[in-house]
Amino acid sequence: MAKSKKSSTPINLSDPQYYLNRELSWLEFNGRVLHEACDDRTPLLERLKFLGIFNSNLDEFFMVRVAGLKQQVEAKVSLLTPDGRTPQQQLDDIRSTLIPHVKKEHQHFEEVLRPLLANHGIHILNYIDLNQKQRTHLDSYFEEQVFPVLTPLAVDPSHPFPFISNLSLNLAVVVKNPDTEEEFFARVKVPSVLPRFLPIPPELGDQNSEKPAHWTGVPLEQAIAHNLESLFPGMNIQEYHPFRITRDADLVLEEDEADDLLLAIEQELRKRRLGGSPVRLEIQSQTPDIVRSRLLQDLELTESDLYEVDGLLGLRDLMYFMSLPLPELKDPPRQSVVPIRLQRLREPSLDPDVLETDEGKDFFAVIREKDLLVHHPYQSFSETVVRFITHAAYDSNVLAIKMTLYRTSGDSPIVNALIAAAENGKQVSVLVELKARFDEENNIYWARRLERVGVHVVYGLVGLKTHSKTVMVVRREKDRIRRYVHIGTGNYNPKTARLYTDLGLFSCREELGADITDLFNFLTGYSLQKSYRELLVAPVNMRDRFLSLIHREIENVQNGFSGRIVAKMNSLVDPQIIATLYEASRAGVQIDLIIRGVCCLRPGLKDISENIRIISIVGRFLEHSRIYYFHNNTQEEIYIGSADWMRRNLDRRVEVITPVKDPDIAKDLQEIMGIMLADNRQAWELQADGTYIQRRPYDDSPEANSQKILMNMALRSTGVASNLID
Repeated sequence: MAKSKKSSTPINLSDPQYYLNRELSWLEFNGRVLHEACDDRTPLLERLKFLGIFNSNLDEFFMVRVAGLKQQVEAKVSLLTPDGRTPQQQLDDIRSTLIPHVKKEHQHFEEVLRPLLANHGIHILNYIDLNQKQRTHLDSYFEEQVFPVLTPLAVDPSHPFPFISNLSLNLAVVVKNPDTEEEFFARVKVPSVLPRFLPIPPELGDQNSEKPAHWTGVPLEQAIAHNLESLFPGMNIQEYHPFRITRDADLVLEEDEADDLLLAIEQELRKRRLGGSPVRLEIQSQTPDIVRSRLLQDLELTESDLYEVDGLLGLRDLMYFMSLPLPELKDPPRQSVVPIRLQRLREPSLDPDVLETDEGKDFFAVIREKDLLVHHPYQSFSETVVRFITHAAYDSNVLAIKMTLYRTSGDSPIVNALIAAAENGKQVSVLVELKARFDEENNIYWARRLERVGVHVVYGLVGLKTHSKTVMVVRREKDRIRRYVHIGTGNYNPKTARLYTDLGLFSCREELGADITDLFNFLTGYSLQKSYRELLVAPVNMRDRFLSLIHREIENVQNGFSGRIVAKMNSLVDPQIIATLYEASRAGVQIDLIIRGVCCLRPGLKDISENIRIISIVGRFLEHSRIYYFHNNTQEEIYIGSADWMRRNLDRRVEVITPVKDPDIAKDLQEIMGIMLADNRQAWELQADGTYIQRRPYDDSPEANSQKILMNMALRSTGVASNLID
């Protein structure tokens, strides 16, 4: 219990009324993604991209979060969430919240975006709108390219309802035998191996159109639907109706019982490809009751699992149109820069006779001068992080490389560099997290490739995911051994590094090197390490350290000094952290939080959180970096790392947060957060009731888009001012 400064009445800070629901908060975040698709300030093709992201996000939400809640209901779990909801109440609230979102997205696509696309020469047509030449072309394409791939499946007493794969688009078809007048039900899967949208040659376009057509075509399922006679010869096609299902796709692993974790995960992945129990059925609203009931019955779903849409199903496939060469309908090209300190570096050499004194600095000499902060995607990931690891792989003085790998790309240059390092005689140890959700298969592939060249591959700790982003390079220099480290906020994935905002710190400070050494010993061997010199490591000391940092701000205010906390993260869910932030607010600590996604803290509550302000920034790049600032009575401390304030990050994952000791870097990080707190274009303010209000410039004040500002700052920092983004 904590006592308010304004009232002697004790307040229970664990009371459910002070917490927002995690699932509903996530739906609010996805609603902000949908807003970007509806915002006419967003370039047209980018709006399609955001619609695709909105739908892709929803698919994963159902596959994991909704599936988990349904399992809890089936198991009769009665445990309440911190906000006081049962699993069934959450499912009910998810549905009531989501139905307006789904209606809005489809209505906006059909009534706004489709006409706008047509005005710009992108014609997503319905089959019935095609002219005769276009139909003839499409029917020929169907016969040659589509028909051989299709497999109609009958459903009757001798043909049970077929297995419908996860996220597949299908046609429910009703056919009639003209001789017996008997009707039959069949299913045709729309093959995912073919393009979802079939283009029609420009020369077959509408000759009466005043504007040139950049792309004209129809959805694949419509081409199939209007050629069903080929699949059911001699039968009369009565009707057809598209439908799509979502299945439980979360892995269930009993690690304690798995003799071989790699094999166990491969077996679970095979199950995922088929999919678990259905959790959602999507159909078009005009689907007749008899077909709707048939699908629900055969899939063992209820009306509460049914989502009706007006228009196309599976709008995640709209990402296809981002490949069109129409830059005027997209965001201005992104240009990553190379930090000045890393320009004109000397290339590494495997020749031990190449001396440090030779002309030009190497990467390690730059880090020895002082710590280096990199900010992606504004600064190049390939020319910083990838180059650091590649540099180490080909440096004759490097003895060992150790790394944690949570997610990486399919053609990973980092893994290729680690393979080269092993082939060059370095000792390479990599912790590959096989349980990184939806990246398990990719990680298994890389783990096997690494093992084949002699890399020491570790698969993590039982019961814990290793989510930390750390690299350590051990190097012989004259008469000593020096350790160089990179500690980041994001995955070692060059592809997502172009889309996510993340930070990385390069350092060779002894304390960090010693801590990272202890961390890898904890990960790869038997260690009961309980303390670290500087690092905050979950699940060892991170929770306690964060709580003590918040309590220190409280004590400073109680002693008559000022107290301030600024934190940026992806999600704030942990009840203990939230309750402690409430205590800090009640004591008078000023708190600003930048939380992209889920936030369970209610700001602005009288006597509880009046001193807490929360914004979310949703823009061109996915905000992914984590920064934590504590005023500490003018002795400011600032941290970056891999962990959010969530139970899973603090208790069930291996995470690393590092203090930033270099005063110049600390100022840079404060400037980054200050720019974000001043954003009036992509920022949304969280209200006490859990809703968000998007900021707008006041009167004639200029627009402040934090991502655009940071992009231009990076360009100016290297003298590339000619390509500034307007």
